[in-house]
Amino acid sequence: MGSQVGSAGLMLVNTLINIYLFLLMLRFLLQASRADYYNPLSQSVVKITQPVVGPFQSFLGPVAGRFDLATLAAAFVLKVVSIVAIFMLFGIGMPPVVQLVIAGIAALANAILKIYFFALIVMIILSWVAPNASHPGALLVMQLVEPIMAPVRRVIPPLGMIDLSPIVVFIAINLIDGLVVGSLIRQAGAPGALVGL
Repeated sequence: MGSQVGSAGLMLVNTLINIYLFLLMLRFLLQASRADYYNPLSQSVVKITQPVVGPFQSFLGPVAGRFDLATLAAAFVLKVVSIVAIFMLFGIGMPPVVQLVIAGIAALANAILKIYFFALIVMIILSWVAPNASHPGALLVMQLVEPIMAPVRRVIPPLGMIDLSPIVVFIAINLIDGLVVGSLIRQAGAPGALVGL
């Protein structure tokens, strides 16, 4: 009974770490998409994630002003350390370094794809119920998905009132998740079980 409670507790910790990883990757994507930094929701994400990102900012800065390496590094280290800690607490021991690295990369990729997946769903719902919404959350979602939607719209322009680009992006996300991230999780072995929510 006690071991089951301990296992449930460790899985809860892993879930909380994955949610925080989700916020770190949201911060990374907001900067990469050049979303409004002064949006209240952007500011909240920055404040929540700054304690973990801060130490990495002293030696890792943004690349090309867009890609925040400090946030990526913080997310990767957080996930790898959490996997090692959970394995140690379970009494399994230290997993192989290569598997840890692959699991860390898979976790980042998984979080990024999940963010885009949910943001696209929100964008589609908003386009039906509130197409001209000025709420900070709605504006942030539109700014977040625009960099991945714009190239698709150039290839497949809207047909009157019907925009097929979200369908194409959904298919791409599912393919990348199933083929690339799924393959990484399998290669990660046991640490791969701790990837994703």
